[in-house]
Amino acid sequence: MEIAFASTAEFSISMKRIASLCLIFALLGSMATPLAAATTAAPAPTAAATTSSTSNSTTASTDKSPASALSSTLTTLTGIAISPLLGTGVYGAYQYITAPDAAARAKLPWFAQPRFFIPALLIVLACFCKDALGAILPPGWKKPLDVLETLENKASGLVAAGAVVPFTMDSLRGLIGGGGGLFSAAGDSAHTAGLAMVHASAINFSYMLDLLTVPLGIALFAVVWMASHAINVLILLSPWGAIDAALKSARTALLGLLVVTAKLNPLYAAILSIVVIIIAWFVAGWSFRLMIFGTDFCWDIFTFRKHRFKVDARVNKLFSGARLPKVPTRTYGRLASEPENGLFYFTYRPWLVLPARAREVKFTEPTVGKGLFFSTICDGNKTMFTLPPRYRGHEEEVARAYGFTGGVKAAGILKGWSSLKELFTGSAAKAQVA
Repeated sequence: MEIAFASTAEFSISMKRIASLCLIFALLGSMATPLAAATTAAPAPTAAATTSSTSNSTTASTDKSPASALSSTLTTLTGIAISPLLGTGVYGAYQYITAPDAAARAKLPWFAQPRFFIPALLIVLACFCKDALGAILPPGWKKPLDVLETLENKASGLVAAGAVVPFTMDSLRGLIGGGGGLFSAAGDSAHTAGLAMVHASAINFSYMLDLLTVPLGIALFAVVWMASHAINVLILLSPWGAIDAALKSARTALLGLLVVTAKLNPLYAAILSIVVIIIAWFVAGWSFRLMIFGTDFCWDIFTFRKHRFKVDARVNKLFSGARLPKVPTRTYGRLASEPENGLFYFTYRPWLVLPARAREVKFTEPTVGKGLFFSTICDGNKTMFTLPPRYRGHEEEVARAYGFTGGVKAAGILKGWSSLKELFTGSAAKAQVA
């Protein structure tokens, strides 16, 4: 078997992170520079114009500024990414309520119609009730509902990325590239005062904005959504309802903070959104691995795959554990064995598409830990690999396939339950006497 070993230095990793941070600030700076120029104060108005203006018109002109539109778009994008179904439902309901008349409501997109946002908000309420009751239910009772909610979060995220995010970016694209925007051919002096030295009227940037705004919005949405979706996967991994409620409350609190801040000061909301995006960018690898694990977890449980699964005699797909050296936790790959020389190799592809890497795995006391929802491969007390749910019931086959002399042992909740059962049934005392 041909193995390609990876040798990634820590220095190169740190340089990649610095380069990523510079790229983020460069993108944000390229967006902020023309907007700051567009919001440069216009020449002083005439006396007649001053007399006819009112405080309401002044407020309206401020709300229609490019900077305000950018803040609103960025906050809306981040809020929907944090919780796609809740964010899309609230965003649609807000558009429906603030529409001036019935004719305007009829022209709103499908997610701003009652037939969508009312059922969406009811589903969100049902999930909240599930989490509230899960804090007092025994472990595992609400796990099937957690699987359904994780699938719902994936589906609503795809829908939001494909439909809601492009619609949200349309407002910014229309402001910058449409009539009366920064690069409008017919823009007035108030909008083009900051770009007086550039003959923008002779250049049409609309096609460039069409190619940049929507993909950029979807990319930002995907990064934040992966970080938020990781909470759903952590809930799948957590056996206690109280932890689930705490994780869900933290995410909802962040979304509420964005909404409140946007009402108080759009600039502060935009800054908070940028902070969320930067944090999500730096945990993107961790979030991506959790997303893949959650997808595999849900697919195995939802399709009852363990009844059709067969353990391979030499190579099996699994996820790396926290104690596997030089491999990120929950990396999806294959564990291969070479019985002729007793060697084990874990092969994986970073981000599932990059060149393959391989690590030699050394065991001293290998065992298979049998859990309630998923099992593990351990070396003594160290968790080396996590087995997807399809391996449930096949732990003995895994131990035989890899030649683990330690066999199968109870792990996690099952280990605690077996110890409790021995304590109250007297089997522990019988074992000591024997």
